[in-house]
Amino acid sequence: MLSVDAGEMSRQQNYITQIGLYQAEYQRRNGVSRKYWIHTYGCQLNENDGEKIAGLLDEMGFNPAVESRDADLIVLNTCSIRENANDKLYGNLGMIKNLRRDRPDMIVAVCGCMMKQEEHVAKIRRSYGFVDLIFGPQDLHRLPELLYQRIFQNQKPYGVGREDSMAEGLPIHRARKFRALCSIMYGCNNFCTYCIVPYARGRERSRRPEDILAELRQLAAAGYREVMLLGQNVNSYGHDWTGTPVEDQAGADAKGSGRPYDFAALLADAARIGGLYRIRFMTSHPKDISSELLKTMSRYPVIEPHLHLPMQSGSNHILEQMNRHYTRERYLDIIREARSLIPDLALSTDIIVGFPGETEADFQDTLDLMEQVQFDSAFTFQYSKRAGTPAAAMAGQIPADVVSERFGRLTALQNSHSLASNQRWVGRSAEVLIEGRSGTADQILSGRTAQNHLVNFSVPDPSMLPASCRRPDGSIDGAAMEGSLAQVRLTLAKSFSLEGYLEAWHA
Repeated sequence: MLSVDAGEMSRQQNYITQIGLYQAEYQRRNGVSRKYWIHTYGCQLNENDGEKIAGLLDEMGFNPAVESRDADLIVLNTCSIRENANDKLYGNLGMIKNLRRDRPDMIVAVCGCMMKQEEHVAKIRRSYGFVDLIFGPQDLHRLPELLYQRIFQNQKPYGVGREDSMAEGLPIHRARKFRALCSIMYGCNNFCTYCIVPYARGRERSRRPEDILAELRQLAAAGYREVMLLGQNVNSYGHDWTGTPVEDQAGADAKGSGRPYDFAALLADAARIGGLYRIRFMTSHPKDISSELLKTMSRYPVIEPHLHLPMQSGSNHILEQMNRHYTRERYLDIIREARSLIPDLALSTDIIVGFPGETEADFQDTLDLMEQVQFDSAFTFQYSKRAGTPAAAMAGQIPADVVSERFGRLTALQNSHSLASNQRWVGRSAEVLIEGRSGTADQILSGRTAQNHLVNFSVPDPSMLPASCRRPDGSIDGAAMEGSLAQVRLTLAKSFSLEGYLEAWHA
């Protein structure tokens, strides 16, 4: 792992300063500032990268645009996990080409995981020549330099680095008031046969605990109620440190135990930071989850009683073909232990249907495991062939109609489990972190419980709320309530959400 040193960060700061002066002069002459628009595809790690890109652009004097057509700089932050993400990128580039035709001074940047695959960079060079700069997820810190080259030297820098670098201290523009994302590690060492991530994001690199904990303290001081700790496999946090004794790190719970500083120790340290109401994390890999982690979750109420544990398949044969390094029996053992330790634990998962070689018997094993576990929710996927992965070349690719039919059965089963899970909460009162107004009605608020259940709720009497949360006409101001905590009585269960009404507002 290559840490970006202070000298390199100072060099990038010089580019930030020079672009900032250019931006100020532009605004003086034209009376308006130059604006940026970022579109991020994919997971929360990509979203966190997008926040850092926005933070850098803020530092350089750009302002966010509401829509792409208003932007002087468009950044497409790509994902390589699913084929439809690729299709969306090229579709959006086609639309941006029309914008660029009317705005020849517009700068277009493409970054993210797809840019670590040479065939996509080559395709953009060949067919989308209006793209001005390209960089990979390990190159975020170099954005000021790349923009400088484009603005002042009229170059088209395609700066996709090969090093698995990691930069600390980047500015960040948080996208939400109610939840802050914190990446604790980057990359992946697992090489699941269907997955492109190790090739796109590189090997595992764990951030130093002191840097993570300092970021979390800053978030708590800034008033964030919830943080989400992110990694492709948080359970392997610290595994890239060989022989580092826990006494050399922060973990108070683990001192004297002789075990290395791991994710359980980091989570315990995070839970002791005052001011945070909820700590979430994802994603956990079953092969690396430890009893100590589950005990840590049970020990600290601030850690959400929710575990996202990708199952992918219920068939031992398919799990072996996927290179997952656990069995269905081991998976069930983890679930039993987790439920015995954590009251009201919610379980979510990822499941892939139609992996090469999957027989009807293999698929029935998946349905059977779902019946045994009864997941509260699941992200379900039809297998997507990714060029460069071992699974793409495997025999036994499943016909699309068979995959689609199985997927229908699987989602119907999961929907029934999700509904049953939500029905268990009807009649109960739950604390909800408000995320804003519902997408369906202006006066309905939306948020999530500690178990990550989505809740839409009404406010029978707006006078229950402080004046700062009401508009002049007395109606609810959903945006002003983002990040607030509310006690909600749950009255109705649906497959993907719960409904209820406000009992008390906690501020």
